[in-house]
Amino acid sequence: MMAIFNFLGSIFGYILYGAYFLVQNFGVAIILFTLIFKIVLFPTSVRQQKSMAANSKMQKKQKELKEKYGNDKQKYNEEMQKLYSKEGSSPFSGCLTSLLPMFVMLGIYYAVVRPIENVLHIASDKVTSIMEVANKFPGVSINSSSIYSQIDVLRLFNNPNTFSLMQDKLGSAVTGDEISKIQNLSGGFNFLGLDLLSTPRTEGFLSIAIIIPILCLVTSIGSQIYMMKKSGSMSNQQGCMKYVLLALPLLTAWIAYTVPCAVGFYWIFSNVIGFFQSMIMYKFWSPAMVIARKEGAHIALLEQQEAKVEYHYDPVSVTQPETAKSKKKKK
Repeated sequence: MMAIFNFLGSIFGYILYGAYFLVQNFGVAIILFTLIFKIVLFPTSVRQQKSMAANSKMQKKQKELKEKYGNDKQKYNEEMQKLYSKEGSSPFSGCLTSLLPMFVMLGIYYAVVRPIENVLHIASDKVTSIMEVANKFPGVSINSSSIYSQIDVLRLFNNPNTFSLMQDKLGSAVTGDEISKIQNLSGGFNFLGLDLLSTPRTEGFLSIAIIIPILCLVTSIGSQIYMMKKSGSMSNQQGCMKYVLLALPLLTAWIAYTVPCAVGFYWIFSNVIGFFQSMIMYKFWSPAMVIARKEGAHIALLEQQEAKVEYHYDPVSVTQPETAKSKKKKK
């Protein structure tokens, strides 16, 4: 499964590199990159919202059928099939629209955390050779199995001292053009004075890097609360369940504290852009509005059908009114 996401990351990496080529800053490139995909996936999000609204309506009717035919499973299944047919819905509708954004976002994530392989498209065996050379230097330890190891490599290339040593030791393992590309990319991780290659836990609580996990927590909780309130699930949650639903933002903030800032930076702007997308969705495609539009369209369709039946002329079944001429013939 990770190989699939990494493959997607390699494809999306071309777009991320294009954004970086234009702005020469990895932080700004991440923002543009995330925004582009949010716009591209917006129609999918609208379909997902409509599917959620339809499922919400179906659940109420399903509950009524369960109460009525709960003891007769065969009858219940028959009535459910009729209901799905009547509503033009399916028990699997929305599955694809729910899974597609997840696959895309994981592909984006792999493009961000593996920039040498997926953004610069330098072969993985060459990246491994770079790590092997780097680990021979005193005080350097890069775990090649870590998903964030390529960001650690960029940190070494961004340091003039380690870069000059690595340039001498790499030899023919990596071409001069590839070394130049890696060095150029490593110099684009400064965003408004924040080094996106640094790790908050390593830098300490007094460093500017600590703002990354804090913003991860704030944006994640804000998005979660907004979504819960708009969907009405906030009022339905009892006791500690409300806090359980907020556990994910805390976990995200902790991970952002322990990994390079570039990863947390991506999460922050993904949350921010996602928040504004949700506002637009609930402004124009809230579940209540979607259901009202669907019911309005259904009523309009029924009225059209009734009008056709009312004004349809059938010479066999409809008796024509008698005229003066016909009455004279009868006489």
